[in-house]
Amino acid sequence: MPTRPKLALVGTGGTIAATTQSNLGLTDYDITQGVETLLQAVPALNELADLECHQIFNVDSRAMSSRMLLELSHKLNALLARPDINGAVITHGTDTLEESAFFLHLTLKTDKPVVMTAAMRPASALSADGPLNLYQAVQVACSSRAQDQGVLVLLNDQIHSARFLSKQHTTQTGAFGSPDAGPLGLVAGGQARFMMRSLLPHTHSSLFDVRSLHSLPKVQIFYDHPDTLAELYRHAAQSGVQGLVVAATGNGSLTPGALEGVSLAHRLGVVCVRASRIPAGPVTDSAYDADHHTIAAHYLPAQKARILLMLSLANKLEHDEIEAVFRDY
Repeated sequence: MPTRPKLALVGTGGTIAATTQSNLGLTDYDITQGVETLLQAVPALNELADLECHQIFNVDSRAMSSRMLLELSHKLNALLARPDINGAVITHGTDTLEESAFFLHLTLKTDKPVVMTAAMRPASALSADGPLNLYQAVQVACSSRAQDQGVLVLLNDQIHSARFLSKQHTTQTGAFGSPDAGPLGLVAGGQARFMMRSLLPHTHSSLFDVRSLHSLPKVQIFYDHPDTLAELYRHAAQSGVQGLVVAATGNGSLTPGALEGVSLAHRLGVVCVRASRIPAGPVTDSAYDADHHTIAAHYLPAQKARILLMLSLANKLEHDEIEAVFRDY
């Protein structure tokens, strides 16, 4: 890493780029700022690195689609392939941050630092969290220890791996955590310090390369509960859905309606994965998997299991290969 690195500062929108009419307003905001404005709001960033701004999207992250994820991955791969770019910092909304981060973690082909950040409060808010998050994200991206770590996420002084990060609170600034692993490091006293690394596949070691893809298979998530209607699974399959992730009870335990539903879906060619409604802990392999042709999500929550299943189907993996991917990733 050069003494003064050159980073791509990539904007996609989100609360970090939003404002309201009152500095006490924390909800019902509008996205009004581009990444150039964010840079101007934190002039100290120019002391850390040379920043080249790219506004790829400017949307609320709940509007991020699979097509947009592909476009974001394509453009980041192109930027990071440039010899003059030493890394990237990406601003994003918090609602689907964990899904976008995981998708990029598996599809970017680089060992350069890639750090995502966001905000829980709009830029106009009293005590907005976005400016410091952005500053610290650039600090992390300037660290040689951030290299070959896949996609990192800097929020609330903590450095997380995209593989483990999840949103765990609807409004607090400390909304994010990594329940099954903890953060990889911290920013304290103006210094980024790493204590751990993830050993799971990412970037160059990931099987998935989307640089030639222009679309992704349809994969949906069903939330399981008593009285689940099996017919919903049939309808999904007949609507062109190729994969289903069930956010099931407990350790991925499917209710009777969901068991009937996944069997219907399998007969119609849909791959079904069992995840859990519980925010932490694994979904382990079960005898039900062989009987009903399901796949255990292991340590992935439903929203990230959807990303992995979508990529697996795009890669045309067979059922047993998808099972292995869910064990390994």
